Amino acid sequence: MLQRSSETFVHPSAEISPRATIGAGVKIWNQVQIREGAVVGDRTILGKGVYVDAGVRVGANCKIQNGSYIYQGVTLEDGVFIGPRVCFTNDLIPRAINERGDLKGADEWVMGVTRVCYGASIGAGVVILSGVTVGRFAMVGAGAVVTRDVPDHGLVVGVPARLIGYVCQCGKTLRPAAEGWRCSECASSFSHDDLRKIALA
Repeated sequence: MLQRSSETFVHPSAEISPRATIGAGVKIWNQVQIREGAVVGDRTILGKGVYVDAGVRVGANCKIQNGSYIYQGVTLEDGVFIGPRVCFTNDLIPRAINERGDLKGADEWVMGVTRVCYGASIGAGVVILSGVTVGRFAMVGAGAVVTRDVPDHGLVVGVPARLIGYVCQCGKTLRPAAEGWRCSECASSFSHDDLRKIALA
């Protein structure tokens, strides 16, 4: 079901299942595929060649850049940024065949569940393994391989991704301060104990 508005755009080459739910004001560019049962929230933008698998949940106001693959079991909350060529996996023990050598069927694998929380950003070329949670306003550096949970506001880089600091909701790096962590750009401050709760400066 496609909710059209004056701001809705769907490229003619996009393939959208009639059993997908597409919010108002979305922009779906060329060669996008959206499978059955997927939900895409209002005003979200999907760039060229994006694949949204069956049952995937994408929130409102997300930006998903060209060539990203979002497989079954993934939820993107509102306001998430996905850079180009990001790949979400959904099977921690992938095999084409079972122990008998037969092609595995749909009931012979365990789908993992992955969540990217509100306002988080995933850089270009990132691979996210199944079963992780990327916290609110976290940032994953380009080319990283995420194998474990990322905390709220966490900044992770590398293979495998490791925590190297924290970022503000505006995207700038947080600096240590007497009261916890402080953003030099917008002056927001965060407690030492819980970066989920913003302590307004």
